Amino acid sequence: MPSRTSETTQPRPSAGPTAQRTTARRDTPGVAAGTASRGYAKGRAKRDEILEAATGLFGEVGYHSASLREISSRVGISHPGLLHHFPTKEVLLQAVLEHRDAVDFALLEADFAQGLDYFEALVRVVERNASRPGIVELFCILSAEATAPDHPAHDYFQRRYDGVLLRSRQELAQRAATGRLRPGVDVASTARAVVALMDGLQVQFLLERNGPRPPVDMAAGLRSYLSLILPDVSAGSTEPVVEPADGGDASR
Repeated sequence: MPSRTSETTQPRPSAGPTAQRTTARRDTPGVAAGTASRGYAKGRAKRDEILEAATGLFGEVGYHSASLREISSRVGISHPGLLHHFPTKEVLLQAVLEHRDAVDFALLEADFAQGLDYFEALVRVVERNASRPGIVELFCILSAEATAPDHPAHDYFQRRYDGVLLRSRQELAQRAATGRLRPGVDVASTARAVVALMDGLQVQFLLERNGPRPPVDMAAGLRSYLSLILPDVSAGSTEPVVEPADGGDASR
């Protein structure tokens, strides 16, 4: 990070034509403000374009094999131009991961606002990922690479898994306390199994992509497992199964 230099003290301008011109410029801030706003918007758009290109390349070849020069080439800017936005490859990787999390978090919050519970929202996440194979590829490759302790994303993925496991355990424990978890289900091991299943389905999804066999339905696989541990979840839908009052057939 470049050091911040202190401002040099300049003599105050004397009164006269120069001072009047300076005052005139201050009295018409619209042009300067508009130019600055357009410049910021353009810079933000270019930054987002770099993030998209980096997301694609990291997902294709992994972090270590990706080069900043290749990313800058895809975006159509010079290597120094890319470094203006992201000074190092590690900073760019962090920005890619943070951008992905911000998008996913916003969508997850929207699902909760619609009344979906945690596990229904997880199925929605998987459904969305099926339409974003590049994101799935990015996650699979980087999470595998990041198992090495010296990988720049190692701590990020460790924190991410810890957070997902903790939230899953809390949700399962709450269901157990309210009688909405099937008897005999162990909370801790089941939380880990849910996360492992989602990761495993992503690998199978990528392996079968564009192959001769039907694509792997990740959402259906997750629903099927959830129906084994949660009595109010159907294997065929994210919607809760409503039991009839008379205890009869719920499909009537």
